[in-house]
Amino acid sequence: MDSAQATRLLHEIRDAVLAGERPPVAPRPVIDASWRRMFRMGADPERHDCGALLEQDELEHRRRASALGQVLRTLVGSLSEIIEPSLQIMVVTDADGRVLWRRGSLGGLRQSNGIRLEEGAAWSEHSAGTNAIGTALAVRRPVRVHSAEHFAHTLHTWTCAASPVHDPRDGRLLGVVDVSGPAAGFHPMTLALVTSIARLAESELRERHGRAIERLRSVAAPILCRLGRARALVVDTHGWTAAVTGMAPVDRLPLPKSFGAGPVLLPSLGLCTVEPLPGGWLVRVDEEHRPAPDAPSRVVLDLSGPRRRSIAVSGSAGSWTQELSPRHAELLYLLAVHRNGRSAAELAADVFGDPTRTVTVRAEMSRVRRHLSGVLAHRPYRFSEGVEVAVVGPEDPADLLPRSTAPAILSARYPPRA
Repeated sequence: MDSAQATRLLHEIRDAVLAGERPPVAPRPVIDASWRRMFRMGADPERHDCGALLEQDELEHRRRASALGQVLRTLVGSLSEIIEPSLQIMVVTDADGRVLWRRGSLGGLRQSNGIRLEEGAAWSEHSAGTNAIGTALAVRRPVRVHSAEHFAHTLHTWTCAASPVHDPRDGRLLGVVDVSGPAAGFHPMTLALVTSIARLAESELRERHGRAIERLRSVAAPILCRLGRARALVVDTHGWTAAVTGMAPVDRLPLPKSFGAGPVLLPSLGLCTVEPLPGGWLVRVDEEHRPAPDAPSRVVLDLSGPRRRSIAVSGSAGSWTQELSPRHAELLYLLAVHRNGRSAAELAADVFGDPTRTVTVRAEMSRVRRHLSGVLAHRPYRFSEGVEVAVVGPEDPADLLPRSTAPAILSARYPPRA
């Protein structure tokens, strides 16, 4: 089958699915799942809406805050041989799907303006329907979307290939790198190349982090020597340990949202004194205030805004707040709703629509429980007995975790009508 025949077949598949008929060939699973999300969201199949562009100051703020800016030169240099002589462009977005940077020839940039693939535009699935950027963000893996695989008819002359980029320090999704261009002539190996470039960017970020830890370790060594037998450690701004004295080493110290200089109550250490260092913090344990034996008694899960995801834990030993990743916010919300607990298979079905993805769920829950060991129990996963749990949600249920595509979250946003 040549490319023209394949493109016609994709149009026939999409037309049949939109009409509620049986398609001649089933769409690819990743596309089928994305189309189903579009139907649930009530997306318009005839157009895509990328929303208002970010104001320039907000765009610059997001660029400065993104770790992807550190590896932009690597991304551009690695893809320049593809994008410069063609009408294809390279796009880098943040984890919300907002375009932070793009590069390409004048012709390619001009054509991309026609579909609003420009800096500051929103290309999440919620905004633009099925597309490589938004779908890669939704499924957290590389995706190629060709021609009529796009849900919106206005994108059918385009093909795009995108791969997520994760922060090697904590696994957090930073955004995606994408190559987009006219469907005609788009090379089938582009996705493999984009994926390799994304892994190269993650490798560079990992090396940069290693060098930063080494610099912090050189600063920490004489300071810790002067402390004698005191319990202390030096961590970077993400909590990764550079040096330790008087206590067993840990790879990473969970830092609460309000972390900063002065006295700070840390669940694993008790009351500590924190002092700033170049590139990190000196954390000294107050030996007179060890962690209290009493377990936390109250948890408040704050999901009240589109960018607000945090958990506040309090008890007789004090209180602390922790920011949450989108995935951890989903899991904790589900456990708050199901106080009797959920098995790994049930959470996999809730989050991925696939009860067999238990390995992923167990890995994520292991990370959550490292931060909330006094709050969460397992077998099944649940909030501990005696812990009061409150959820602060948005005023409109449709705004609950707006980036989430988890089936259980979508059901909570749009409950079936009686």
